[in-house]
Amino acid sequence: MDYKKTKAPGSTIPRDLGMLNSGTDNIYESVMVLAKRANQIGSEMKEELNQKLQEFASYTDNLEEVFENREQIEISRYYERLPKPTLIATQEYEEDNIYFRNPAKEKK
Repeated sequence: MDYKKTKAPGSTIPRDLGMLNSGTDNIYESVMVLAKRANQIGSEMKEELNQKLQEFASYTDNLEEVFENREQIEISRYYERLPKPTLIATQEYEEDNIYFRNPAKEKK
């Protein structure tokens, strides 16, 4: 998914807890779904950032290169400005874009 084009807010906003009951009828189960999805998003974003920064990897300790590498700093700042994974996961949950299942409930 392209997290750069998400409609998630950039900062935390108050939310109605009623939206957590919409998918699972259990607030705690909904929070776990959000937490697991946020972990997935966070790891995907971290992997993408590490791949982009790998291009600039320098294995020598040259102090001048640290100050000259503006592209690396801009990429890092861009990823810092993106919405946090929990906010993206919450937005996906509100829009019903998250698929989840509970195997324990399916056995019954």
